[in-house]
Amino acid sequence: MKRIPLYAYYFPNWHVDARNEAWHGKGWTEWEVLKCARARFEGHEQPAVPLWGYEDEADPRVMEKKIATARAYGIDGFLFDTYYFDDGPYRARCLDEGFLASGTDFPFAVMWCNHDSIYAHPSPRNIVSPVLKSGRVSEEDFVRITDDFIRKYFARSNYIRVEGKLLFIVYNVVRLSRDFGSAARVRAAFDGLRERVRRAGLGEMVIGCHAPEVLGAFKEREDANRFLAEIGVDEGVRYWWPTRHCDDPRFPEHVLTVGYSEFVDAGLDRGRADAAFFDIPVNLNVCCGLDNSPRTIQSETYENLECYPWGSVVVGRNRKDYERALRETKRLAERADYRGHFITFNSWNEWTEGNYLEPDTVYGYEFLECIRKIFKEKNQ
Repeated sequence: MKRIPLYAYYFPNWHVDARNEAWHGKGWTEWEVLKCARARFEGHEQPAVPLWGYEDEADPRVMEKKIATARAYGIDGFLFDTYYFDDGPYRARCLDEGFLASGTDFPFAVMWCNHDSIYAHPSPRNIVSPVLKSGRVSEEDFVRITDDFIRKYFARSNYIRVEGKLLFIVYNVVRLSRDFGSAARVRAAFDGLRERVRRAGLGEMVIGCHAPEVLGAFKEREDANRFLAEIGVDEGVRYWWPTRHCDDPRFPEHVLTVGYSEFVDAGLDRGRADAAFFDIPVNLNVCCGLDNSPRTIQSETYENLECYPWGSVVVGRNRKDYERALRETKRLAERADYRGHFITFNSWNEWTEGNYLEPDTVYGYEFLECIRKIFKEKNQ
């Protein structure tokens, strides 16, 4: 049986960035948000403290440790959350100066996060997450941005391919269709990108999208799949598991906490539902938690306002339920009717969303140990 690749999403905001310094002050990184987090209710597991300390991910030596750890526990590559606006890149030094400068051959791909940059570091309660920088781009911007991706990333020998084709994920294709004015213009932009990749001698592409953005825009299966066919998307991914009532009615509106076992149930059900809803393959995803509360002002009363980042908090994370999630995901991925090509983990390091595989002072390497136990050792 062919071993399915395991990729972890990597969130890059743990290094100094010029935009962040303009918004938050000289030398700022998101570690400052994590350091300020506190428990907001009884049983709340905050603050999270990284076992490795508050390291600079733009340092190649730091990245080498992350890569070595990922490999040791069975992770086959990183999918980098990649930010690029109409006026240039954002949070890019992690990938460019840390990961690539390390000289690694560890596989990687980019997910272009074409959404607004919001003030969620931290977000006030009365004016939730105002926009700092619009994610809107033109078709000309798209060409310039993806030309940069071709030059810096796609041409590398360790860039991830799916069945021999370059993997490129656009987070919000619905947003892109609004920015460009129609699905047909998105299709033209994607076709143009594919042709530019061919001209660069890099072969064919698999263009993916974040499936929940499509679900949020099209409630009817026929409409969603027609849209994806019109724009020419090949594959879907999922970043998070549901906790909101609008995403899964098992969760009451404004519920403050969700037990990890119930979170796992909802996530596994969502993976099965994605497979039935979409005509394109949607790759399975596993989450180890969810807690956005560090990205809110810590002096304010924390409640689930049903809007990001003021949402419900997953509590009671435990090895038994995480292993259950991994086993079931592995079983589904090994079925003959699984159309996906890899499994994703959310995430390697999004500490301020409470979903990180990197070791902390409470769980240590426990979630990584589970991955190795369920996937790596059983496939050797």
